[in-house]
Amino acid sequence: MVCDDIPGTLRPPSFALGVPEGDDHERLICTSCGFIRYDNPKIIVGAVCTWESKVLLVRRAIEPRVGYWCMPAGFMELNETTEAGAAREVWEEARARVRIGPLLALYNLPHISQVHLIYSATMLSPDHAPGSESLETCLVGWGEIPWGDLAYPTVEWALRQHAERGGLAGAPYGNRAETYALP
Repeated sequence: MVCDDIPGTLRPPSFALGVPEGDDHERLICTSCGFIRYDNPKIIVGAVCTWESKVLLVRRAIEPRVGYWCMPAGFMELNETTEAGAAREVWEEARARVRIGPLLALYNLPHISQVHLIYSATMLSPDHAPGSESLETCLVGWGEIPWGDLAYPTVEWALRQHAERGGLAGAPYGNRAETYALP
């Protein structure tokens, strides 16, 4: 990032914390040109992937939560749709090809500044293998899901909500009421 407050020059910006006029949040503001840097929530995309009556799980190889199980999911990249991001994460973490289906759930996690969009997905074949971010992958029946070893509450929510709906389209699920921290 560079500041161009003086025509014909480019130099590193100098930021200070302040509340911009008309705003009510502290933000980083360039002391030279007034540019405001907005820090916004990160978008996580993922998919509950099924092959016949089994669900695809990956065991995490990276922090946080190394060794715990989850569905393929991760940070959305620039210039991709949420559906493309979910399919990419499935490929990166489980080397599986999928057809992305309906949006299953949208979870707001303000305490960690994240929004999760989780899709239902159908695997195009039963083939899967660990990617660089996974220790192992497996297809398990619903009764074999290691509920006590899931990486995050959102993984459990999405798996249970997918089972409740049977993979059918419908309005996306959201956070359970007790997860909201009201001001």
